[in-house]
Amino acid sequence: MARYLEERGILHDSGVWAKFLLVLPALLLVSGLFIGLFTSRDVRPEAFLATAMVSAAALLPMCGTVVIGVIACAGFIGLMVEFDALQDATACSELATLVAIAVFAVFLNRLLDRRAHQLVQVRSVAEIAQLAVLHPIPRHLGHVALETLYVSAAAEARIGGDLYEAIRTPHSVRLLIGDVRGKGLLAVQTAAMLLSAFREAAHDAPDLPQLARRLERSMSRNASQYPGLPGSEISERFITALLAEVPDDEPVVRTVTCGHPPPLLMRRGEVRELQLADPSPPLNLGMLVGDEYHVDLAPFHPGDQLLLYTDGVTETRDRYGCFYPLAQRIRLWNGERPRQLLEHLHRDLIAYSGGDLDDDVAVLVARRRPSFESEIGL
Repeated sequence: MARYLEERGILHDSGVWAKFLLVLPALLLVSGLFIGLFTSRDVRPEAFLATAMVSAAALLPMCGTVVIGVIACAGFIGLMVEFDALQDATACSELATLVAIAVFAVFLNRLLDRRAHQLVQVRSVAEIAQLAVLHPIPRHLGHVALETLYVSAAAEARIGGDLYEAIRTPHSVRLLIGDVRGKGLLAVQTAAMLLSAFREAAHDAPDLPQLARRLERSMSRNASQYPGLPGSEISERFITALLAEVPDDEPVVRTVTCGHPPPLLMRRGEVRELQLADPSPPLNLGMLVGDEYHVDLAPFHPGDQLLLYTDGVTETRDRYGCFYPLAQRIRLWNGERPRQLLEHLHRDLIAYSGGDLDDDVAVLVARRRPSFESEIGL
């Protein structure tokens, strides 16, 4: 039954609040019958009975709505018999009103069921479209173990522009995480352009600055040639992105950031944010402010983990409006492998936000595997 409320977009968890909503129509019905039976005749129960039927239409399936409506009308007739009011014009008028409300509740329940079914279909199409853009990433690329997390915003059936990718080159593993400004089809179109450019350029660009320049040129060219949807001016289609490279022969990680949040490095119980000496502008804005890209270098030894994320993680708020303290929370699970780490993070984000994430979330975790793990295929 709690899943029924989720499909209707009324609730996003199955806790105490969900259980209360499911029994609310019955509570209103019982309260109305109690008031009608045990209080003075000047206190009318119709308001409770009508509210019970309307709330059943919003919260219960069709069978529950019908049962509540039948009991409410039958109960009111029983009250009329009890107080010898079958010939009372006012009571008969009130009964007719309750019957009309019961019929309306059934009609309303049917409309809400159709809307919920359409919403489920739209969400399904959105997920398929997102997966078409975000290809599954292998769990192992050479000496790097990878895991990803993507969570669509729960409030709406929408697709966004959060993206990630990992490519194995002859001498390294190259990673990308990004966030397109805006939502909807335009964001997906822009994300698809960037991912296509990265998958092509990552193999032969000699270094990360050259890779970033090629992505910048590709995005600018595509944005000008394919303006897309109305309101899609080039200046409005920028992408924050972070490029990372884990070379085969050096225990380091190189990063280039283009207006994107810095990654977190996890090592032996320590979690630290990688310092960015000279951040570059988001992609598709290089033509306006220059395309100089600075490489940041950090040690990345076997067993170390790198967490790349979009701002949907750090901008998640609790009920007091406080942002999610990512670095602080990640310390709790620092010893976990990537898959378990992301499972903990996912559950914690849902709990922290009260089950109401208002932005898409994308996370990529890369772990440099010790040589013995690579040899035995762990």
